[in-house]
Amino acid sequence: MNLELPELPFAKEALEPHMSANTLDFHHGKHHRAYVVKGNELLADANTSADSLEELVKETAKTGGALFNNVGQHYNHSFFWNCLSASGGGAPSGDIAKKIDEAFGSYDKFKAEFIAGGMGQFGSGWVWLVSDGTTLKIAKSANAETPLTAGMTPILVCDVWEHAYYLDFQNRRPDFLSSFLDNLVNWDFANENLASA
Repeated sequence: MNLELPELPFAKEALEPHMSANTLDFHHGKHHRAYVVKGNELLADANTSADSLEELVKETAKTGGALFNNVGQHYNHSFFWNCLSASGGGAPSGDIAKKIDEAFGSYDKFKAEFIAGGMGQFGSGWVWLVSDGTTLKIAKSANAETPLTAGMTPILVCDVWEHAYYLDFQNRRPDFLSSFLDNLVNWDFANENLASA
């Protein structure tokens, strides 16, 4: 199996002013690319039977180490790019809106919990909206960890590593999380993930 750096599903300038082309040059063009390059180097010597990225993440998580770190980061970042949209943001519609109301009571309560989850992730990591059985919940993961390895289905994620926001927001992580939800979140992608959960 070979990892491939995905093309961004939008033009690099399309998310401005909420996420700059400069941030994407570093985040996608350097950070994500480095995980792909190193992951492929390590995969060359790995004995894996996985035939999908999701299977590879689960398989490498069993032993951890450098291969999992690079494969997990590749999966998480690839998922994150699809969680962004130039026409995104604001309250959701469709099935995801109903499930959020059921799980959290309202979109505003979900938003507060999602931001609190992102703020509560110490250091580098991710804040997720996941499907766990029949309900939605907020999950956090550090470094390359992912809800996939805990049997949950990722619906949505926001990257809270500093390289995701520092050029645009400096140390203001809560402002970045609010901007993600208010201006960028791709609810169409979330609805697709919910439908297949």
